[in-house]
Amino acid sequence: MASSLSLLSPHALILRTPKTLNLRTPSHRRPLCIKARTVPALTQDDLKKLAADKAVEYVKSGMVLGLGTGSTAAFVVSKLGELIKSGELTDIVGVPTSKRTEDQARSLGIPLSILDDHPRIDLAIDGADEVDPNLDLVKGRGGALLREKMVEAASEKFVVVADETKLVTGLGGSGLAMPVEVVQFCWKYNLIRLQELFKEEGVEAKLRLEGDKPYVTDNYNYIVDLYFKSPIKDGPAAGKEISVLEGVVEHGLFLNMATAVIIAGKEGVDVQTK
Repeated sequence: MASSLSLLSPHALILRTPKTLNLRTPSHRRPLCIKARTVPALTQDDLKKLAADKAVEYVKSGMVLGLGTGSTAAFVVSKLGELIKSGELTDIVGVPTSKRTEDQARSLGIPLSILDDHPRIDLAIDGADEVDPNLDLVKGRGGALLREKMVEAASEKFVVVADETKLVTGLGGSGLAMPVEVVQFCWKYNLIRLQELFKEEGVEAKLRLEGDKPYVTDNYNYIVDLYFKSPIKDGPAAGKEISVLEGVVEHGLFLNMATAVIIAGKEGVDVQTK
């Protein structure tokens, strides 16, 4: 019997298995090592800018605007300057609340005026040092509380911009300064009276310094900063008691003034209105 091998056609296809099967992935096709990128956390300035950009959406051409003072308000003024330069906003008139804001606005080409010539303001935008659940504020750590209150009280709408670190359960709750502007004459007399006024709350009153000299406001007054150990129980009552002291010019409690408060936080921008 012939061998079965002899039955194979000379054209038969013989499949050969390689001696060694290499299961390693070629070096040029090896899986990539992918590292997760961490998104940089937003800084406090980033949050302030987010709030400022949102606030500027309230601005329309032809408005008279109250321009606030402070680091957050500076972002607002900067954005307004950009929009005026690009032509997106026209016929804007700004009423600044400090010399510092006035200088910034002028450098950006924002037309300016004063309350004497524009006693009715369409919209004021400013920052805040503290914001409570009722949208009442502490302002003035930048030293401009008198002019801020005058301009914002004359405004039809007052929009506040802040980051989430400014939220408190009650005014004075941050433990930081609640400013009171006083005349220079016998300032120590008023400092003692202010401290006695809130003696039960354990308030500490300090004259604000700039270097080794008293800080002087744009109105040539001094500032006495009050440091509360616990939130103020009755803001309106506290404001009235401070205001009746002779020699007190203004205090930093801005009560029932804000139309809207824009708070920027890690979760986004939140707009609160009354």
